[in-house]
Amino acid sequence: MEASLFQRLLDHWYDPLYRFAFSLSRNRESALDLTQQTFACWAEKGQALRDSSKAKSWLFTVLYREFLKSERLRRREPTADDADYFDRVESVAKSPSDVIDSRTAMQALQAVDEVFRVPLALFYLENNSYREIAEILDVPIGTVMSRIARGKEQLRKILKVNEARPFKVIDGQNPSKRNIS
Repeated sequence: MEASLFQRLLDHWYDPLYRFAFSLSRNRESALDLTQQTFACWAEKGQALRDSSKAKSWLFTVLYREFLKSERLRRREPTADDADYFDRVESVAKSPSDVIDSRTAMQALQAVDEVFRVPLALFYLENNSYREIAEILDVPIGTVMSRIARGKEQLRKILKVNEARPFKVIDGQNPSKRNIS
């Protein structure tokens, strides 16, 4: 495998894959392991991918499947060491009064049922399209849309129960304009 291609993929996708892994595992060490395992799989099997434009979906799919495999073996709870990760997540807000803070949003996301949390994380945190999420999760696109809608509803309820002000998730065709407000 061409070392420069591997390095470019590593440089470009490591952080997004780590964030996705953390949103799944809720544990820093597990997220690091999942991310490293994903790139190990790429080093071993990535050359079989004929269309390099599919690398993003391939990497996220491998990471998700590795997570499912690890969950079958064990279940971990978040630790106190993981709490500082939420402090490092940057808020997309311009003004704190306009949106909930990123720590509150990430903690609320962790409370959402996994079946809804995964597509929400892929859509809002990693800016995947519905089609990409459907490929990653190997489900129909309508299922993705439904899970995202139900996940947003769970987020609203969780935030309302936690006495945070209700928020509205803005959908749009341009993933870079998505935010929670």
